[in-house]
Amino acid sequence: MMRLLKGKTVVNHEIPELKAQVSRLRADDVEPTLAVIMAGKDPASELYLKAQKKMAVRIGIRQQNYFLPSNASQESFLSLIRELNQDSKIHAILVELPLPAHLDENLVTQTISADKDVDGMTDVNIGRLWRGTSVIAPATAAGIMTLLHAYRIQISGHFVVIVGRSQIVGRPLSALMLRENATVVIAHSHTHDLKDLTRQADILITDIGIPKLITSDMVKKESVIVDVGINRARGRLCGDVDFERVAPLVHAITPVPGGVGPVTVISLMQQVIDLARRQYGR
Repeated sequence: MMRLLKGKTVVNHEIPELKAQVSRLRADDVEPTLAVIMAGKDPASELYLKAQKKMAVRIGIRQQNYFLPSNASQESFLSLIRELNQDSKIHAILVELPLPAHLDENLVTQTISADKDVDGMTDVNIGRLWRGTSVIAPATAAGIMTLLHAYRIQISGHFVVIVGRSQIVGRPLSALMLRENATVVIAHSHTHDLKDLTRQADILITDIGIPKLITSDMVKKESVIVDVGINRARGRLCGDVDFERVAPLVHAITPVPGGVGPVTVISLMQQVIDLARRQYGR
């Protein structure tokens, strides 16, 4: 029988533990604090920011938002990050992407202190992730692992296919999967015979931004499908997977919306707590 992997169910399960972790830190006079920087207006980023703020309030994390104009200079952006790096009351820093075109995204993210890089975007934390010495990973990748663990999906020994090689999902997720003894393949736009590959996957994860690309003839029966895609087709949100036709064939699948998204936010908050704890030696 198909299982629907709902993010909200996981969030409701995780919140009490996160609140308890925050309470323990506050008892030691540590107030976990997240600084979020956003330049210009991007509808998707604004929705994500709103969800972050709501969850931070619910858990007890302090979130400070910094809004810069879309024409903010590179130096003003970097100056703000350096200031936050030096502020002992700020434990985690997140820059909302994408940035306006005139800003150097790599330079901006690399300016964040690795010890406050809550989304695992600095070269230092990417290296730590691949060495297996970091608890910090991009929140979406971390959220996928949280979701699979919550539903007790077996990872060790299974064949995992990730369709998409982005820095926030495909690449870091492959490192997290390898850490748990999965066999991992990353497919992308230059992969030959994608269908042959996806039909072998025990766990198939998609993050490509093409509505309903993954069809019923591209999945293994009784597999687990994690759809990270957020697309709009005919005025409705949908994922990268043709949910209606694929769902009856598989063991478990995430809905879009309502699957990975909510767990991404809760994973981000967990990493804020982890960074605060680390900075105070807790």
